[in-house]
Amino acid sequence: MTTLQTDLSPTAIPPRVSSTAGWIGALARTARIDAHPERIFPLVLDAIAAERAGAPALIGTDETLSHGDLAARRHRYARWALAQGFSKGDTVALLMPNRPDYLAIWLGLTRIGLRVALLNIHLRERGLAHCIDAAAPRLVIAATDLAEALEGAWPHLVSQPALCWQGEGAETSLATQSAGFSGEPLGPEEAPTVTLRDPALLIYTSGTTGLPKAAHVSHHRIMMWTHWFAGLVDPGPDDRMYDCLPLYHSVGGVVAPGSVLLGGGSVVIREKFSARRFWSDVAETGATLFQYIGELCRYLTLAPPDPQERAHSLRLCTGNGLRPEVWERFQARFAIPRILEFYAATEGTLSLYNVEGRVGAVGRVPSFMARRSPALIVRHDVTTGLPLRDAEGRCVPAAFGEAGELLGRLSDKAEYTFEGYTNAAESDRKVLRDVLKPGDAWMRTGDLMRRDAQGYFYFVDRIGDTFRWKGENVATTEVAEALARSEGVAEACVYGVAVPGADGRAGMAALTVGPGFDLERLHADLVERLPSYARPLFLRLTEELGHTETFKQKKAVLAEEGYDPARTGDPLFLDRDGAYCAIDPALYARIAAGTLRL
Repeated sequence: MTTLQTDLSPTAIPPRVSSTAGWIGALARTARIDAHPERIFPLVLDAIAAERAGAPALIGTDETLSHGDLAARRHRYARWALAQGFSKGDTVALLMPNRPDYLAIWLGLTRIGLRVALLNIHLRERGLAHCIDAAAPRLVIAATDLAEALEGAWPHLVSQPALCWQGEGAETSLATQSAGFSGEPLGPEEAPTVTLRDPALLIYTSGTTGLPKAAHVSHHRIMMWTHWFAGLVDPGPDDRMYDCLPLYHSVGGVVAPGSVLLGGGSVVIREKFSARRFWSDVAETGATLFQYIGELCRYLTLAPPDPQERAHSLRLCTGNGLRPEVWERFQARFAIPRILEFYAATEGTLSLYNVEGRVGAVGRVPSFMARRSPALIVRHDVTTGLPLRDAEGRCVPAAFGEAGELLGRLSDKAEYTFEGYTNAAESDRKVLRDVLKPGDAWMRTGDLMRRDAQGYFYFVDRIGDTFRWKGENVATTEVAEALARSEGVAEACVYGVAVPGADGRAGMAALTVGPGFDLERLHADLVERLPSYARPLFLRLTEELGHTETFKQKKAVLAEEGYDPARTGDPLFLDRDGAYCAIDPALYARIAAGTLRL
């Protein structure tokens, strides 16, 4: 296991579990989930609340709920919904910023068999209307401070549901309406029977390749997610998870808080990430765990020194998307004892975990888990965007070290059932059949991976981001990592652009840069690190790269603007004659006319 054992802050807590113990803990916690089909997550939390009623559970900026408070509130919400005439199988949409009440609402409503659609608070007008229509809810529960967003979407809805406000300024808020109901646990005669196979949530994809898709999430998935991570992280009553990720996503809203609540610990909920306030907030709240997205860690490594950055009590940081070059800087600078990187998708049937802490790997399948794992990497045809088939029509497993698409095996077992989207056509497109034998079914992840001989998996690229140039496949993630290692490069976004008269797409990189950046030095670095076909032919220097609310780069806009100086005021460069030279209108005209040999 790779950990930093030297120069740790005095308050740093050593890793609680070894890699083997982490696997065993995860297996032990999930082993008997299927044996109790009516034991859903809200009922599990009821038992914990009975033992730790007065201990903190959810710590917000303006409100803290103990385990007992959280239980009482979700019970009142459940009884309120029943009194309103809602029945098992009905859908309610939730539009609310990060706050403790968010979890109380969906936990209470799913307890009685309602399905809760977790709406992205950053969407507006037609985008938000699309997500509401995809869920077809009977009711939308919305925070009053998001009234403008909801009002902008309202005229675009195919069907307008009922509306219930929560927060200051509401004449009859959800809190007011539910206040008169009992906060005691619901008896079996009060609520319908809800099983693990029943739907619980709708969680939306990010929509980076089109409009967001609403993914079905059953009670079984919630149980597996929370219990598996609780086994890996081993949370105890004294643990506090720092959670500034969106609560409307699976990691920030289910995995991070759910796994820690299982251990009787607490969750520090923040509305958004702040690099300026991060370390003081982590230190002041006594957080021992941090749920990250890789970009957050990168932002922190680029921030000025903070007097609190090594005065924390973090024993573990867990998340996904942590690039190798950021990983090492983040762990060393901030004295992080242990990092647990993983790979998963809301709608996916497989996940990978780097329990051992191998820098750069997204996960590993140890030998004793090989039969259980549904993961398979198959060769990918970049020209069609599909897995490569042999003469018999079967997919070809990739060799060790060879990049290919990661697939997840499907079966009738709940753990490996693809629950799909509300859109049946989108669900069908995710399933690949007759992969290794007639009649089998696998879920496409859309991600290119490679696996080494030790069983470690490494993310290569997202299918669609990879492009072909000079007859070779170029993985944008690998090029971005090579760029990021050069002095002065703060962030790199790599994409393919069309060039008149040339086959495929040429590489282009948009960079944000800082002190020490030098074009000549960058070119020399790329010559040393990348084959000629993978080096970006075009460069764009920009003050800021656009990001989605989950910190994903907005490549589509950059690719559309390309290397045309009329489309942007940013400096543009072309790799020509062994150096990057500026693109002016005259040079661009030659490229566009196809008269310049590249």
